Amino acid sequence: MTLKNLLPFDGELYLYRSFYGTSRAQQLFQQLLRQIDWQQERLFIYGRWCNVPRLMCWYGDEGADYRYSGVRHRPTPWLPVLTQFKQELEAACQCSFNSVMANLYRNGQDSMGCHADDEKELGENPVIASLSLGASRTLRFKHVDRGAKMDIDLENGDLLLMAGCIQQHWRHELPKTRKLKSARINLTFRKIQSSQDKTL
Repeated sequence: MTLKNLLPFDGELYLYRSFYGTSRAQQLFQQLLRQIDWQQERLFIYGRWCNVPRLMCWYGDEGADYRYSGVRHRPTPWLPVLTQFKQELEAACQCSFNSVMANLYRNGQDSMGCHADDEKELGENPVIASLSLGASRTLRFKHVDRGAKMDIDLENGDLLLMAGCIQQHWRHELPKTRKLKSARINLTFRKIQSSQDKTL
């Protein structure tokens, strides 16, 4: 399948619509809702502790530790269903992953702030595969310097691939919405680089 780069400049962004069909995607959503060890995290922001506005869990290979917002995450061992996802996404994207961040947005009031996945553990130009299951949500991209903006509606079963230098030049967020009452699960597959990888 040949996909068009959705970005006008500074990075690569590809959308696989209905990577999983509606019935399959809904079945997987229900399975993940039951099986993932969903956790409510707290972060120290502006001098006080706050609940992260979503539930989450970090899975991956042993040693695939990931630090963001000052919190170090050690991976939970893979679930069989997540291993299956990983293998299917690796075949489709022609790259390898060793970890996944699972996020549960319980309704439209759960959100993700504006950020880039540019932590040093991911390397200079990481490939990140983002799978959406459940309710449709809008992912918003903003260019750091040029002021360009782009919204993408991610629907049940869609796969979004971020690559190239996108994390250096663009930020993305999942804004709140009052219209939505149902839940969405997002899985972002990544490859954490070990210290040995970085010296090669």
